[in-house]
Amino acid sequence: MSLNLDGIIGNSPALAKVFKVLKKVAPTDSTVLVTGESGTGKELLVRALHRNSGRRDMPFVPINCGAIPRELLESELFGHEKGAFTHAIRSRPGRFELADGGTIFLDEIGDMDLSLQVKILRALQEKEIERVGGTSIKKVDVRVVAATNRDLESEVASGRFREDLFYRLNVIPLNLPPLRERGMDILLLAEHFLGRHCGSKARKPLSLSEKARQMLLTYSWPGNVRELENFMERLTILCDGCEVKPEDLPEKIFTDIGESPLREEEKIEPVRPVGFAWPSLKDMRDKDLKLKDFLEAIEGRLLAEALEQADGVKNKAAELVGIKRTTLIEKLKKRDLL
Repeated sequence: MSLNLDGIIGNSPALAKVFKVLKKVAPTDSTVLVTGESGTGKELLVRALHRNSGRRDMPFVPINCGAIPRELLESELFGHEKGAFTHAIRSRPGRFELADGGTIFLDEIGDMDLSLQVKILRALQEKEIERVGGTSIKKVDVRVVAATNRDLESEVASGRFREDLFYRLNVIPLNLPPLRERGMDILLLAEHFLGRHCGSKARKPLSLSEKARQMLLTYSWPGNVRELENFMERLTILCDGCEVKPEDLPEKIFTDIGESPLREEEKIEPVRPVGFAWPSLKDMRDKDLKLKDFLEAIEGRLLAEALEQADGVKNKAAELVGIKRTTLIEKLKKRDLL
């Protein structure tokens, strides 16, 4: 059986080991615990697990256990009956019921409160749940897959995670390697993200210079794939030429790999006329853009530069371009820059 790995890019030996385990475990109903640093793409791997299982035509229901307040998480997971608490004006099924017959993905399970961990353990062992405020037991047929960026064995030792739940979840461990251990996958992903964001921003394709490629391979990528994608999107907005050169890369990459950024006097700057130069029709034709798209591109560059100068602080960025914070956020959302 060939694996359906749609959305996962890479062919490094480290990733091949993960795919080997995935191929064996996907057809089963065994519980899987996916571990890995933040930004490595754990949800993509879990979705691939579901797509290659016998439950592929049934629901895939994700829930981020760390993003929902503790007092609401139980209701989200198990549902509630009418009148169970203030504002419970009608009965509502939880994620376990919605996932019946399919897969439920408990992301960031290491953030879950101990009191809820007991109920998750029961759902795993007995395959039954009880709604908040309910009196009847409901049987559910779900495959449980969990993920965390925490060291759960350390969490167990410190009393923050139940030992019995850890062993019940850790039937099949899948560890997703950090980007720095995936070798040439870094360049495959960089080129993929460059192509995608150039296309979405209607700009000509960008390529990576040889020196820039070597620097990307050397950088440690603490934010993993998510950080790489953010860097590539920024380049599609701020890079002037058709090739990404070292001077286009963020200073933190130079610092991390132990090189000094080019000093201003070392950068080769094109000759510019004295004073301000308005964009011309030639500029628009060179970019192969219509007026509306050309103006959108200029505005996008200014917004991205303002965010960069403001270190991501939106109030400050809004002041730099002279607009309200709410207007800035609307413009950033429109461009997927948030």
